[in-house]
Amino acid sequence: HVQLVESGGGSVQVGGSLRLSCVASGDTIGRYRMGWFRQIPDREREGVAGIESDGSTSYADSVKGRFTISQDSAKNILYLQMNSLKPEDSAMYYCAAPGVPCTLVEGNFGSWGQGTQVTVS
Repeated sequence: HVQLVESGGGSVQVGGSLRLSCVASGDTIGRYRMGWFRQIPDREREGVAGIESDGSTSYADSVKGRFTISQDSAKNILYLQMNSLKPEDSAMYYCAAPGVPCTLVEGNFGSWGQGTQVTVS
């Protein structure tokens, strides 16, 4: 099964940007749905963005227009470009795959990375 490792998190000021990366191994991305999720302590994991094998994307309403999910199949890397960051975007961010198409539900994704922390202040 696919193994996932996230990176790119950090601390940033309100209005700033970060790009998260998720390196996949053990399988080729782009063959199935992949997603980005985030979680803060004592809260359920929230779906942020998803991308299908055909490249179509979907986003949570809270990040539409600010976040962009993309993938580089040649490098086997999934990205999340985050712009205009807000304090409420602070969370641990996880990538996940493979997922049930057209969903951003935690239980519909098979493998998860260890997460990367994003703090906006």
